Amino acid sequence: MPARPVTAVGDVSSGINAGDYVAMGGPSGCGNSTLLHLLGCVDTATTGSVWFEGRDVGGLNEVERSRLRLTRIGFVFQRFFLLPMLTAWENIELPQAEARVPAAERTARTRELLEYVGLRDRADHLPSQLSGGEMQRVAVARALANRPALVLADEPTGELDEETGEQVAALFDRVHADGTAIVLVTHNAALAARARRRLAMKSGALVES
Repeated sequence: MPARPVTAVGDVSSGINAGDYVAMGGPSGCGNSTLLHLLGCVDTATTGSVWFEGRDVGGLNEVERSRLRLTRIGFVFQRFFLLPMLTAWENIELPQAEARVPAAERTARTRELLEYVGLRDRADHLPSQLSGGEMQRVAVARALANRPALVLADEPTGELDEETGEQVAALFDRVHADGTAIVLVTHNAALAARARRRLAMKSGALVES
């Protein structure tokens, strides 16, 4: 007997404007992470469409979507996903190298971002030599490396204690104040309260909460 198709996300119609700060909530398994992957052009919709900066993402080939993800969208994850064999500096520089940013510009941008997240003195440290909060700040710096229009974050304080989570939340406030749009999934009520808009998944639909 064939398996029934599962609709992870449906009945969703919304827009994210330049400079928005949006928090998405809802119970575990409600489709928030799937929706984030659709917004980030990691997954493609089977029905409907996702538009980014005037382009229908579904009409792009994988090379074009990869370039879009690399240059226009930054990602921050709950478990950081830093490359363990690279230093903080190298983790931040890597997406710039992949985008073929000239070496001198990469050096200046990486130094600027380490200052931005308060980790200038941790540049040569491996992830294993950093605290959880420091690793997440490196992850935020990496997400900003290619000056994205949009940062997507999936439970960015989920692995952090309350005090460290507050520091990372304050960093997101700064990123937003500097003009970058943010969409984050969180179960942390204090973090969600900092956003300008709050949404929730309910019965497959995205609703204002």
